[in-house]
Amino acid sequence: MVVDIEKMIIKEEETILGAMEYLDQAATKVLFVAEGGKLLAALTDGDIRRWILQKGDLNAAVKNAANYSPKYLVGAGRQQALQYMREQCIDALPIVDDAGMIHSIVLWNENEIVLRGDSVDVPVVIMAGGLGTRLYPYTKILPKPLIPVADIPITERIIHSFQHIGCQNFYMIVNHKKNMIKAYFNDLDTQYSLKFCDEDTPLGTGGGISLLRDMVSETFVLTNCDVLILEDVRKIIKHHRQQGNKVTMVCSLKNYVIPYGVVNFTEGGEISSFEEKPSLSFFTNTGYYILEPDVYRYVADGEKIGMPDILLRMKEDDQKIGVYPIGENAWMDMGQFDTMESMERRLRELGI
Repeated sequence: MVVDIEKMIIKEEETILGAMEYLDQAATKVLFVAEGGKLLAALTDGDIRRWILQKGDLNAAVKNAANYSPKYLVGAGRQQALQYMREQCIDALPIVDDAGMIHSIVLWNENEIVLRGDSVDVPVVIMAGGLGTRLYPYTKILPKPLIPVADIPITERIIHSFQHIGCQNFYMIVNHKKNMIKAYFNDLDTQYSLKFCDEDTPLGTGGGISLLRDMVSETFVLTNCDVLILEDVRKIIKHHRQQGNKVTMVCSLKNYVIPYGVVNFTEGGEISSFEEKPSLSFFTNTGYYILEPDVYRYVADGEKIGMPDILLRMKEDDQKIGVYPIGENAWMDMGQFDTMESMERRLRELGI
């Protein structure tokens, strides 16, 4: 597959924020910096993540975060390019002429993406005990974990996304309409293990973790039952381990345009400036975490508690809590009607 070059090329003065938007739309998680068609640098999602974690300004130019020693080949064919990509473990490779002008960019096809890279088999815990009140009246009939998105129940989609990269052991914390959830999955012919943990009373977004104390004793993923993350889980887990985190929270960039003109004024009431529909950029919790078993020490059996409160307890005890930033389009949430419709539309566009 040879891609449209223009979709993967940016200029040096493009902002980090702009590059993140380009990456969300790109066929792979890398862009190439070029001027007048000449290759200058590469910019990956990892480069941007490091910039963010170093408190870099999102409005800074990409030249501050890009790699100015990019990998490329001169006048190579596809098979030669693929062989080089295997050796270098890279996802995209520019093919340039003798003057360094980009001629094409070669990507892995879908089968090759699956074959390269190590699989990872960590337990995955899905928090599926909530009432789903924001999706009423749908949830009057179906529990939220079984609401179909593009014809497949959301929790089944979540499981498939992890199974694709090697995960085989799943745990689902259930409460509301739990028998319906169990009946659905027990009727499936699956290639993975799924165990249910019953919440006898609602325990909040974090209390259900206590039910896993004697079941999961290694690094595990915790996810809400209404989110899909279009990010390679292997990268997130690798980052978590390299950083030595006890918890890694996946946080998504959000861009919000205030639909009003904002007026700034002095203490005396004199207008100092106007901003017409300013935009805000910030990172928000996606409800998706990588956890170490140390987390059990911070929640009592049967305690009703939110996940953020558990993290605060850990922070107060000097435990390392980290963040893995992702782009806005890498997070899909179906917790409300508008976001559910957006998720369904996006999944159909992606063909998944």
